[in-house]
Amino acid sequence: MPNSINFRTLIATLFLSASVTTGIANASPIVKIDGSSTVFPITEAVAEDFQIAKRGAVRVTVGISGTGGGFKKFCRNEIDIANASRPITQLEMEACKQAGVQFIEMPIAFDALTVVVNPQNTWSKTITVDELKKIWEPGAQGTITSWNQINPAWPDKKIKLYGPGADSGTFEYFTEAIVGKAKSSRGDFTASEDDNVLVQGVASDIYALGFFGFAYYIENSKKINAVAIDSGNGGVIPSAATVENNSYKPLSRPIFIYVNAKSTEKAEVNEFINFYMKNAPELVTEVKYFPLSKEVYNLNIEHLNKKKVGTVFKGTGINIKLEDILKLESNL
Repeated sequence: MPNSINFRTLIATLFLSASVTTGIANASPIVKIDGSSTVFPITEAVAEDFQIAKRGAVRVTVGISGTGGGFKKFCRNEIDIANASRPITQLEMEACKQAGVQFIEMPIAFDALTVVVNPQNTWSKTITVDELKKIWEPGAQGTITSWNQINPAWPDKKIKLYGPGADSGTFEYFTEAIVGKAKSSRGDFTASEDDNVLVQGVASDIYALGFFGFAYYIENSKKINAVAIDSGNGGVIPSAATVENNSYKPLSRPIFIYVNAKSTEKAEVNEFINFYMKNAPELVTEVKYFPLSKEVYNLNIEHLNKKKVGTVFKGTGINIKLEDILKLESNL
């Protein structure tokens, strides 16, 4: 995490500690958030600044159970906000409906899902979408085990794979974009909902390959290298420019928070969402993701005020352009 966020965490902790000492914390309203590890750095930064601004009068808890895990809690009415690195699915919508949970969808940033290798890997600086599919598709399990089976020019060495777990929206998005079906993947890889575990795995093994959100790559770019993705027009490295011009595909994606409509009746949740959207452009950039236009954040507040519930994504966010987010959300 950036040093500025570490400092922010310290200040927020001091306020919380002071509140506990005075007995305020037990009576303080709580905003409960859980879900995506990819969205976590943004929401955590917002939560820390918000708690500082409120001087400990409101507590915000931010968990990391993966997008799927977060939606399970969200649709059981256990949390106020779900962090999500993909749009809500039809099954999750049905679960929420059965529990009487209505939701307000808020895109908050764009991410470049990043494929990474060890810095000593000199052979796979560029990987095609077809090669990635050959590595990750279900039929590769127990069959595609060495680098040279993917490309004969690559070494005859065992490939070690790292990726998010099954509850991760990043895992679902990656498999849908690369393999063609969400959650369709080989199972013989090291899986973790903690992206830092994946970073350390790739950083410690020359023959490793993994994938996770852009922010975790940037924060660890001295330990790991990003791979250029070739979707048919040559290799493209993830960056602000390649996300904005839609050349980094199919791994550019919108990321979200989903707000329980009932929770918006609580003053602390309303205040937090307003604070989130006001400060999102700066904090999204600070934690190394790509902010949306101010019009999108303003539209999120409009949807909050009007309690506009539902989703415009129909369960998929594959190949959505940055410029199309406002257009889509305006149709909600």
